[in-house]
Amino acid sequence: MSSSTFKQAILNKRMLICIFTGFSSGLPLFVLYQLVPGWLRSEGVSLTEIGLFSLIGIPYVWKFLWSPLMDRYSLGSMGRRRSWMLVTQLFLLVSIAAFGYINPVMDIWSVAYLAAGVAFFSASQDIVLDAYRRELLPENELGLGNSIHVQAYRLSGLVPGSLAFILADHISWQSVFMIVAAFMILGILLTLFIKELDTEHNAPKSLHEAVVLPFRDFIQSNGAKTALYTLAFLVLYKLGDNMATALQTPFFIDMGFSKTEIGVIAKTSSMIAMTIGIIVGGVVMIKLSINRALWLFGFVQIASILGFAALAEIGHNNYALAIAIGFEYLGVGLGTAAFTAFIARATNPAFAATQIALFTAIAVLPRTFANATTGIIVEQIGWTQFYFLCTALAIPGMLMLFKVAPWNEPETTTGKNV
Repeated sequence: MSSSTFKQAILNKRMLICIFTGFSSGLPLFVLYQLVPGWLRSEGVSLTEIGLFSLIGIPYVWKFLWSPLMDRYSLGSMGRRRSWMLVTQLFLLVSIAAFGYINPVMDIWSVAYLAAGVAFFSASQDIVLDAYRRELLPENELGLGNSIHVQAYRLSGLVPGSLAFILADHISWQSVFMIVAAFMILGILLTLFIKELDTEHNAPKSLHEAVVLPFRDFIQSNGAKTALYTLAFLVLYKLGDNMATALQTPFFIDMGFSKTEIGVIAKTSSMIAMTIGIIVGGVVMIKLSINRALWLFGFVQIASILGFAALAEIGHNNYALAIAIGFEYLGVGLGTAAFTAFIARATNPAFAATQIALFTAIAVLPRTFANATTGIIVEQIGWTQFYFLCTALAIPGMLMLFKVAPWNEPETTTGKNV
């Protein structure tokens, strides 16, 4: 690819939209997996209870059940995709702010119910954002567009994972949650300013079509054996690093870092890592292939888990924390970018909402249920051994690449999206 073609691929409106979809999609997830656990730990809630909070991610697993409704119906004149975007984003704005009005020690169940609500609205927003992005991007921009989306997704984590903790040392948690919730306005502005896509793929003619055709298409286009390999890969590829990051903020607090240290160091090192990630991820996706990116970034992803094991041994050291966070943002971000591009490539744009919802739901299945046990595991074996365990659990997903994305095999798109 020539330098002019590379610049054209990056400098267009579609890539700008991918930045906003990534930020809006990532913010509520990081509220649930970084801000809420850190908030609970700082208020004295046990690791076991915090670990069980991973179960509130169940809507991310089951979102394919209501995705056909979002593929089939529109909520108003804004169009099928934009109307669902706006409704879910407004609910997220209100529900994230509501955390600040709850005392987690006195009323932990209210926190759990609200977190489940945020997870539901967040999973629903992901359904429609993923579908819109799949319809927006041409085949040759899937790798780069999804890489930019994921890096913006990770960037959004700086709000609940960095800014929020800095603010928490100076203002009330109620104010912190209101400020974090206000960042959902960026997603709302995206929805108001973009246009509904006039694609050749029309909405399913009935709810029955919306439910049945996406699953039939996936199996018929790939064959049962290949379909099963793909589903197994979706479960295993992100298992290790998802578990490793489940209790990331409580881990930092247990290592003796203050909320301000976590916030400042996370912001600085992650910004550097994400800048590198955007450049490296974009170049690799365009110059090489999605298959090879899965291999390269998968190894970096595994190595980043070992960075947490090293920090567990080193203890309270700001330089070690910066390196661990930076490497985690780089490794996990790049791995997620390649993984997301693989999922997009595996779908048929005609059934984008339901197929992507199914594939991403399968991918978060281990995060939701395995992560619920992370607090118990850490309290039994300690942080260092826990991260070694996470490293071992990342290996089976890499082995699946021999079946689903061989290094030397030319890429082929699955489904009918060719």
